[in-house]
Amino acid sequence: MSVAIRAAGEGDRELVVRLLDEAFQDDPVSGWVFPDAEYRRTTHHKLMAAFTDAVLADGRIDLAEDGAACALWLSVPAEAHVADGEDEAVGLRELVDPDNERVETIARLMSESHPAGRVHEYLWMIGVAPDRQGEGLGAALIRHVLDRCDREGLPAYLEASSERSTKLYERLGYTFTDHTLDLPDGPRMYPMWREPRS
Repeated sequence: MSVAIRAAGEGDRELVVRLLDEAFQDDPVSGWVFPDAEYRRTTHHKLMAAFTDAVLADGRIDLAEDGAACALWLSVPAEAHVADGEDEAVGLRELVDPDNERVETIARLMSESHPAGRVHEYLWMIGVAPDRQGEGLGAALIRHVLDRCDREGLPAYLEASSERSTKLYERLGYTFTDHTLDLPDGPRMYPMWREPRS
């Protein structure tokens, strides 16, 4: 599928936040972070805004030209900074939902499980408008970066939020790592790694 893709800028912030909010409302991990559906509808966008701002500052957001899908990427250095992850988890909770310990918990767990030792591209999130899912937009956005990874010899990493979504990532060359990320009394996430293809 041919998808026109461009880099998102500050002017696209609200579009990206809205897109992620809609795409992840029914996601099992979002449901764990915000278990009450009504509260999720009124608060979830704050978490998506925090993620969007972090990636606009330090990474890259690729956006389908028609605004129906986006992918948030970070270039991760070889050295890991778990202590920084702790501080960022606390800050995220204070920013998004101070009384919700799960915001901090998921950020901390994801930071702790992140692989260290090699530079890699990290697909933090990918969101597709609910009425456009299944059209290949997500795969096109991911391939856009993976093609560069292959040219530059860079591996890539992500955490799949459901077993179902691992199938898409496997088709793109990702493989399951040796452990799952199990949220306390919640769903399981699937860390996946992709070696560059020659």
